[in-house]
Amino acid sequence: MYKNKFFNKDILSANQFTKQDIEHVFRVASEMEKITNSHGHIDILKGKMMTALFYEPSSRTYSSFVTAIQRLGGGFVPIHGTANSSVSKGETLADTIRTFSKHADLIVMRHPKKGAAKIAAHYSDKPIINAGDGIGEHP
Repeated sequence: MYKNKFFNKDILSANQFTKQDIEHVFRVASEMEKITNSHGHIDILKGKMMTALFYEPSSRTYSSFVTAIQRLGGGFVPIHGTANSSVSKGETLADTIRTFSKHADLIVMRHPKKGAAKIAAHYSDKPIINAGDGIGEHP
């Protein structure tokens, strides 16, 4: 039996995954796809909130995370770019992450700076998923 070592943990790098981990992710994804295809959505994440914190444009990655959380019964807070956020007034990444970790159960972040997800994980008491950090990772 597979023990999920990623529950409530940050996912910052593809190097965190073993072959067994990747096989497990694909098995669970396949199960969830079958269930949501036959029922439309399920409520296993009911009451859970994801902040989609995207400092850069993204269509495929962003829509994949948003679709997944909604099909599993959760909600999300969409943050696109920095023009309409406190970042435009000089708010640091650390302060942004501290704030959003109070509102969400999970933060999915795309940022132009390599290593930004690791910095975010340092300041968050909620899991961070790296959805791309510049020329760094895109696990």
